[in-house]
Amino acid sequence: QVQLVESGGGLVQAGGSLRLSCAASGRPFSNYHMGWFRQAPGKEREFVAVTYSSGGSTYYADSVKGRFTISRDNAKNTVYLQMNSLKAEDTAVYYCAADADYYRRSREAYEYDYWGQGTQVTVSS
Repeated sequence: QVQLVESGGGLVQAGGSLRLSCAASGRPFSNYHMGWFRQAPGKEREFVAVTYSSGGSTYYADSVKGRFTISRDNAKNTVYLQMNSLKAEDTAVYYCAADADYYRRSREAYEYDYWGQGTQVTVSS
C-alpha cells in the first residue's frame, strides 16, 4: 500500500505559478511511476505528467508541455509539479497517483494503483 498526500494548491492569477507536492508513504517510493492528473468540473480526469521510476524520464500532456515540470525526490518520497504561465483552463483538482507496474508506463488514469485526495488549483483570468 502507498498513501499519497497532495499539497500546494490555491488561487493564482493567470500567468502566475504554483508548485504542487505529493508526499508518499508506505512501500518504497522509488519503485513507482508517479503521475499527475487533473479533473475540471464536468470533465473526465485527464493526464498531465508522469515521471518514470527508472532513470526519472518524464512525459507531458501537450496542453502543459513547456509550462509544467514534474520532478521527484526519492530520498524525500515526494513528487512535485511546478506549474508556470498558468491559464484559466488549468483550473481543476489536481491528483497525484502511483503506478506499481514497472513495464506498463501508463498515462491512463484507470491503470494507476494509488491516488491522493486531490488539491484544488484555481486560475483567475
